[in-house]
Amino acid sequence: MNPPGCGRKKMRLSDVLLISSLISAPVAAEELTIVSWGGAYEAAQRQAIISPFTTETGLDIEVAVYDGSWSALAERGSAEGWDVIDMLADQASVACARGLLLEIEPSSLFSQAALQDFTPFGPDRCAVPQNAYARVMAFDDRAFAGVKPTRIGDFFDITRFPGPRAIQRSPDGILEWALLAEGVPPEQIYGLLSTERGLRLAFRKLDTIRDEIVWWDDPAEPAEMLGDGRAVMAVGFNGRFFDVAQRDRAPIDIVWDGRIIGIEVWAIAATTDVPDAARDFIVHATTPASMARFATRIPYGPTRRSAFDRIGFNPDIGLPMRAYLPNAPQHGGRVLVRDSSWYANTEELRQRRFHSWLDAAE
Repeated sequence: MNPPGCGRKKMRLSDVLLISSLISAPVAAEELTIVSWGGAYEAAQRQAIISPFTTETGLDIEVAVYDGSWSALAERGSAEGWDVIDMLADQASVACARGLLLEIEPSSLFSQAALQDFTPFGPDRCAVPQNAYARVMAFDDRAFAGVKPTRIGDFFDITRFPGPRAIQRSPDGILEWALLAEGVPPEQIYGLLSTERGLRLAFRKLDTIRDEIVWWDDPAEPAEMLGDGRAVMAVGFNGRFFDVAQRDRAPIDIVWDGRIIGIEVWAIAATTDVPDAARDFIVHATTPASMARFATRIPYGPTRRSAFDRIGFNPDIGLPMRAYLPNAPQHGGRVLVRDSSWYANTEELRQRRFHSWLDAAE
């Protein structure tokens, strides 16, 4: 028998160098693209959630900004390599039904105890709740030297409170407020908006302020419009108004009456090529510690009960942040909980009626 190696070809030096280079070549790091909303909201996410995850995993993370719609996911998600998307619960529901989101098995990501910790509802087949926000009305305190706006009805009262109103170019939220201003009880709003009579009533109320409306598309705009005097009242999100009022010392006051509380979720694009990393990020982002870190930076409430006790003082401005959460008990006033099922099921109808109303003014 030949000793080991006898009768074999001698390896060339070039082959040895090639194999050596392949063995020593670093493995390409996975990259994760997270899609969010920009501005102060994204800044808080980077500090509280994304940076700690990068430190723990070494993953490269890119953050993209979008308008929050499922249609943006359909049009851009695959081409731009989106992996994890921050979505409104109703938009995630539509995207899930259209096959745009990767289905998840909540019990494979979370323990039973963790699943029971989520509130007001838990993860479903395509999305994991991450924070509670409020759509609120705010005003420029300089614009009203005497009596201040205190109720949603004041948003539609251009006699007592004259001046431009900044409203999102969308039917979201403003239809509910139009009915509240007409005296409809909160618990009847979505039922009435499901009827032709309710829609007519809402758009008739919008007609009363049509000439005073200035439109916005970027969630950062309404607070900026109040700060620079382009509007005296605005529809927007509580955290954005808080950020500009506290950090920039802008004279902005929030009216908590009629606030519409909604839920943000994390979801995974069906076209992701890093599903394991995406799942790992969502688990990390929805731990009580991550939720509490986020809420100490911008006042959007956690969706896990155990996170509330962890929320302390904002590290930059020193305010106790639990007092500024949208569901803080001292706010008082009427409260609506955004009906995600209604939003998901009426999207085409709402958009069609809204754009018809816009076109009628042209």
